[in-house]
Amino acid sequence: MTLPSAAARFRAAVEAGDLDTALAQFADDVVFNSPVVFRPYQGREALRVLLSAVFTVFENFRYTAEYAGPDGHVLAFRAEVNGRELQGVDILTTGPTTGADPDPPLSELTVLVRPYSAATALRERMAALLTS
Repeated sequence: MTLPSAAARFRAAVEAGDLDTALAQFADDVVFNSPVVFRPYQGREALRVLLSAVFTVFENFRYTAEYAGPDGHVLAFRAEVNGRELQGVDILTTGPTTGADPDPPLSELTVLVRPYSAATALRERMAALLTS
């Protein structure tokens, strides 16, 4: 199954390290659900700060699989944080398709990671970047 345009452009932008193009695939009121923070983040500018930090924290990042369905898209990935290998998924939700907009922007991004030790390392590195 082929990813819709917004999800495919997001993947290509992340793989290229192109933060601006990755962000352009999201609605202004995007919701970001963090793997380590309880409350969701709202808006493209909040997502910019978080993705910028992720681009710094994740080492050897690579997508390993992709899945698509009528309600969303999942991109599986592997990376390292402080020498710890992790697996994760980006769950992308697309806004409703209308005749006026056959390729709606992405409306939500949820990130899940494992194992716990890598998630803990991720939390620590992200906290250090975001609070400095």
